[in-house]
Amino acid sequence: MAAPDYVRPSVVPHRSPLFIGLAKLFQSHSVPGLLSALLDFITVLVAAGLAVRFRTAAPFQFEDWGGLPHLLHSSTGYFLTYIFWFATCLVFFMRSYGLYRMPQQLSSLHELRMSIHAVIVAGLILCGTLYLSNGAFISRIEILLTVLFTLILLTTRRMIRRHMVYTRHRAGIETRNVLIVGVGRVAHALRHHLVSLNHLGFRFKGFIAITPEEANSNDADIIGDSRNCLQIARSLFVDEIFLSGPADKQFVLSLVQEARIFGIDVRAVPDLYEGLAWNAPIEYIGQFPTIPLHRRDLPIGAFLAKRALDLTVASLGLLALAPFLAIIAIAIKFDSPGSVLYAAKRIGRKGRTFDCYKFRTMVENADLLKADLVHRNERDGILFKIANDPRITRFGQRLRKYSLDELPQLFNVIRGDMSLVGPRPPIASEVEQYDLSHLRRLDVLPGITGLWQVEARQDPSFESYISLDTAYVENWSLLLDLKILVRTVGVVITGTGS
Repeated sequence: MAAPDYVRPSVVPHRSPLFIGLAKLFQSHSVPGLLSALLDFITVLVAAGLAVRFRTAAPFQFEDWGGLPHLLHSSTGYFLTYIFWFATCLVFFMRSYGLYRMPQQLSSLHELRMSIHAVIVAGLILCGTLYLSNGAFISRIEILLTVLFTLILLTTRRMIRRHMVYTRHRAGIETRNVLIVGVGRVAHALRHHLVSLNHLGFRFKGFIAITPEEANSNDADIIGDSRNCLQIARSLFVDEIFLSGPADKQFVLSLVQEARIFGIDVRAVPDLYEGLAWNAPIEYIGQFPTIPLHRRDLPIGAFLAKRALDLTVASLGLLALAPFLAIIAIAIKFDSPGSVLYAAKRIGRKGRTFDCYKFRTMVENADLLKADLVHRNERDGILFKIANDPRITRFGQRLRKYSLDELPQLFNVIRGDMSLVGPRPPIASEVEQYDLSHLRRLDVLPGITGLWQVEARQDPSFESYISLDTAYVENWSLLLDLKILVRTVGVVITGTGS
């Protein structure tokens, strides 16, 4: 089934140059760096406020303030000018020292050392500026306290951020799957290094043999060779491929070209392949120097906005619907014996298994009864659905008609297992029957609603199911999510659910 009209125009619409410029900035992979720089700037302002408070027991004195022109020529205005200059210098040096990269690319000690260095250098420039500009009326104690508090707040905030990132990585959240090309000494050393430092968020998936001798070795971790490297990478949801030793130049060029198509990053450790590593910065993964040969441009700003939308809508929805959810729970208890919620094992992004919550709409032993009903399946191929399913309870039928059984999945959205909009999460038995191309739908978080739900929910075709989900993944935008959410409201109101 082809993608609907309101999906395709979102791919190449006509936009003004200003809109295109803002979109590129919003979708740039440098957005986290810009946010970190903004937080550092705000940190300086907070430190200045604390310094003034500590020194004078009052944040700022505005008793003679008559407006912005007066403020700019007052002592407070001059003080703020120096503070803004200090914050600008700090952000400049933090960026120069590479401190706005991802935490995995910096060791904690290196980040701490360079952060202290950046604060001290910016502080010395501030002191020099005060001396040259004859700022004698500016309190030197407040300036020193500002620098000191900036150092404490900035390093503490960055340590907390790093701890939160490491905690999520250890829990298996937002990790990066890795293949290592080569089976030599460097490859094994890198593998053991990544496994021992699991807080960095890298998950080793296997070795790819380069030579026939490597392919014929008895290493159980060798899962393929250079001929099927990309197919294996796609099937294992690999995010990065590490080249750990010398390889044929044509193989490397072909690998990088195909990886670029599939959105897989490629790094070399440590060899320099002709042309690919020119002007490429060296990034450290723990203690290993790596050279990024390709890095996909992710719309991180749009992803952050999507996550913010998910959290806001899910949280407000749970609060607003709490009484209604309680009524549904009581009705389920009175309607049939068993639990209120049903936690089904589902496959999420990158093949990660999670508990998908729904209101129970079937009898308690519904999963055991499914085998006896397979012959009545009305869907094509992998999907399973039958009319007048005897396992569905009387009240469960009403919940399904208006899709109310899926409301508990708002908890999954808050936990980060799901999004409001995305492909529906499949069960493991379905994924086991997927072709390689079908795995494309698992590149994103599954959703409570999606393109297939609003376009072809009653269509029994598995190909329609896959094509619409693939169209969503390839043409995703925030505007498309909003359109699907609006159409979902109509589906719920008209009661066209399953």
